[in-house]
Amino acid sequence: MEVDHIFICTQYGAPEAEVLKAFGLTEGSSNKHPGQGTENRRFFFKNLFIELLWLENQEEAMSNLTSPTMLYDRLTSKNVNISPFGICFRPKNSEDKTVKFPSWNYKPIYLPNNFEVKVAENTLLSEPMWFFLSFASRPDNAPQEKRQPLIHSNGLSEVTSIEVTIPNSNKNFTLPDQQQLGMLKINDGTEHILEITFDNGKQNLIHDFRPTLPIIFKY
Repeated sequence: MEVDHIFICTQYGAPEAEVLKAFGLTEGSSNKHPGQGTENRRFFFKNLFIELLWLENQEEAMSNLTSPTMLYDRLTSKNVNISPFGICFRPKNSEDKTVKFPSWNYKPIYLPNNFEVKVAENTLLSEPMWFFLSFASRPDNAPQEKRQPLIHSNGLSEVTSIEVTIPNSNKNFTLPDQQQLGMLKINDGTEHILEITFDNGKQNLIHDFRPTLPIIFKY
């Protein structure tokens, strides 16, 4: 398993994307999720993408199909104890097709009938939403007609490590085997924060997007 993308809950329309663009990131295409009630703005790198996610349709997000994902709760709550993150995994190679954590099958209507999302069971709102897509692959392996912009003016290219801080993660944490998380590391701390390192930090620079977004880039 390896990280495919990370979502961050945002305000309607994700105006927070503008700070990423001002920093020098090139925005990719956006997606609507019919039946799920969400929409996004996305920024792509060679090996994963960052998704800024917002609530578009309350009725769809609260439907019997979607409500078990607790996306509505994450996207609407002002409770600082609720994680604003979702972390999606994909197969690392052709032999790595199975999810490595207990999960349930979520079949949103925007996916083809033979596709499904494996969502981690019994996830607390105080931790990220964990899920797995068996059909996902690296952005730089996408066919030409689905290619997204991967060149950014600040030179960021590939994510080499991710650290997500979860308050009290040493007490309550769903994923059973952190050895399966690859470059993702879980930290205990006082606030929900995501630290992403690009290209092994070769420029020796740091950019903190707080308070607009709870993320820090090291590059």
